[in-house]
Amino acid sequence: MSNMDVITQHYAASDRGDLEGMLAPLGPETTWTEAAGFPYAGTYTGPDEVKANVFEAIGRDWDGYTFTLGELHDAGDTVIGLGTYTGTHRKSGQSFTARVAHVWKFDGGALVGFEQIVDSAPVVAAMG
Repeated sequence: MSNMDVITQHYAASDRGDLEGMLAPLGPETTWTEAAGFPYAGTYTGPDEVKANVFEAIGRDWDGYTFTLGELHDAGDTVIGLGTYTGTHRKSGQSFTARVAHVWKFDGGALVGFEQIVDSAPVVAAMG
């Protein structure tokens, strides 16, 4: 399976709300970095840390939190997804839209890293 196929499957799992499918490409040493300034900023290692510190936290804090893929670019050992986050904060009731880039890094066909680059300001503002 190509690197592009792996990420295409990740986003398809995201679209259907399949968290286990989203986490499937991550190995125990895969690093996942959420951007500085983003509410869940930090670098997490392996699927369990990513699940707890990113996806479960988002699910706890937001209604309808969605990533909509606009473009997917194959750069060999790097795959870049460009899109938009949207959601409504559970406590504030405020919604947001933010542009985002996902940078996926592979080594020998294994996913070794993910980096989020996002306009965090609208996300933080929606939190009240």
